[in-house]
Amino acid sequence: MKIDFEKIPQNVIANFKGGEKNFIAKMYTYPSIKIMHGRLEDGATIGFHTHETSSEIIFVLEGSGKVVCDSGEEILKAGDCHYCPKGCGHSLQSPAGGFIDFFAVVPEL
Repeated sequence: MKIDFEKIPQNVIANFKGGEKNFIAKMYTYPSIKIMHGRLEDGATIGFHTHETSSEIIFVLEGSGKVVCDSGEEILKAGDCHYCPKGCGHSLQSPAGGFIDFFAVVPEL
């Protein structure tokens, strides 16, 4: 199945998961999966949250950022991939004055 993100409306979500500023996202949802093209700009964050029923894979397309997770901190740049297993927690942060553009997959099993 082809998912055309050009046809998916963009959402601007303030304080996503308790984070700071805006999360800009195009989200495809289906009962068993969420697929997102997301962007955090200028110090925006996705708040720390635990994946109780799913895992998450984040692939960085452009820019850079930081993940704070149960095991510590990880610096991410374009081409890097972060995996948050089921039962673990994480947050995502863009740098002040910068941005992180990413693709995320959350399988709901």
